[in-house]
Amino acid sequence: MCGVIGVMAHEPVNQMLYDGLTMLQHRGQDAAGIVTLKDNRFYLRKDNGMVRDVFLNQHMVRLVGNCGIGHVRYPTAGTSSTAEAQPLYVNSPYGITLAHNGNLTNAEKLARELYEEDRRHLNTQSDSEVLLNIFAHELQKFTKPALASGDIFKALTKLYKRCEGAFGVVALITGHGLVAFRDPNGIRPLIYGRRLTEKGIEYMVASESVALQALGFEVVRDIAPGEAIFIDLNHSLHTHQCVPVEEGQYTPCIFEYVYFARPDSIIDNISVHKARMRMGEKLADQILREWGEDHGIDVVIPIPDTSRNSALELAVRLNVKYREGFNKNRYIGRTFIMPGQQQRKKSVRQKLNAVPLEFKNKNVLLVDDSIVRGTTCYEIIQMARDAGAKNVFFASAAPPVMYPNVYGIDMPVRSELISSGRSVEEVREIIGADRLIFQDLDDLIESVSDTKHSRVDGFDCSVFDGKYIAGNIDEAYLTDLQNKRNDAVKDKGVTLVDTPVDMTGVSAV
Repeated sequence: MCGVIGVMAHEPVNQMLYDGLTMLQHRGQDAAGIVTLKDNRFYLRKDNGMVRDVFLNQHMVRLVGNCGIGHVRYPTAGTSSTAEAQPLYVNSPYGITLAHNGNLTNAEKLARELYEEDRRHLNTQSDSEVLLNIFAHELQKFTKPALASGDIFKALTKLYKRCEGAFGVVALITGHGLVAFRDPNGIRPLIYGRRLTEKGIEYMVASESVALQALGFEVVRDIAPGEAIFIDLNHSLHTHQCVPVEEGQYTPCIFEYVYFARPDSIIDNISVHKARMRMGEKLADQILREWGEDHGIDVVIPIPDTSRNSALELAVRLNVKYREGFNKNRYIGRTFIMPGQQQRKKSVRQKLNAVPLEFKNKNVLLVDDSIVRGTTCYEIIQMARDAGAKNVFFASAAPPVMYPNVYGIDMPVRSELISSGRSVEEVREIIGADRLIFQDLDDLIESVSDTKHSRVDGFDCSVFDGKYIAGNIDEAYLTDLQNKRNDAVKDKGVTLVDTPVDMTGVSAV
């Protein structure tokens, strides 16, 4: 999962892009990058690490220009590589730089086509570079020196016919402006807003609404599935529906609401905060059905941060105490998106510390947003026991994660998903809980879709039900993913591409 941002303003955008990326830092902690545009030259700074570490004062002052894009990344294949940090760049035609959130499921096929038919060279194994070169190739078919908005939309229409999977993209074309487009199913989020200044209207595009609101932009709307927008250098906005959306096709990723998105974001007119509150209510009702009124829970404790909304509503529904029993070290990243099992194991006890007062001699219900590999669950349950809990129950606000994700979330290997091929009781024994309960999938869908304003037709729930919305996923594809993305590869520190890249400072390209 990644976060993208793009700004077209009347003043320098370096600080806006930096601030926006900090609001999206939860979407990726492996690498960060910013590209700005001034006088038909790109100014680039990217490197591995958090936003605050990648961009120092000496880098920021060299990121000049009134428009730019940014990216935060975590890798879904191999380990981190500076060569694959984004935004990515090609010099022909015009000069294009691009940042991408998601995953192309036919990237290998496209890579072969780019080499054998389009005669374009790829420098990494990143699907984002494939996407960039497909876009560049389609734009290159227009031989005139200046593109009209219609030309850009025609190129994107051809791109949509070639690319499969999930993508939320922002790009800059030198001499032209800012482009943003979203996959035909709307799996990955993308939203835009504007603000009126003394010099005129400014526009911003981002993965989540929280980035826009933090910078004073009024949210206009989500970019529709299969839609592209183009903001030219005169700050005129152009929109085009490149792919007609058929009935039932608007299906965003439900895991955005479960885990990835910030609770203060609104995605596709659905409040993440309210969705998580309803998850807690539904989960409480399920506890009452399965465990009965005499459930024996003394206290409900969330595993910070994403489960807080659900845990609080669950406690209210059950009429039991809600307590903050874990103190979180905010300088440790999100363990779910850390590459490699050993690093995840090591970070859990560095990340959380139990408050014994809330655990001692109590039957504790721990609430988490989901259970993926189960590693952190086991460690946290042991921490609760060490803190004096009499019994430790565990509740997941999401159903069992049983299938790999192919749309940009690091869940590629079935053998690493604790619920894959196991019963609830078997999972309970492995994680060491006295009781375990999962959210029902229908209840989860109802929790997220219970809104008057959403226009979505449904959700991509593939990690729960194995139904891949965008299609064309078979066992051969999943096996290939397993070979590339399993923890054995990550723990060995294998880097798929080892290309020397100078990222010591800002470069003008």
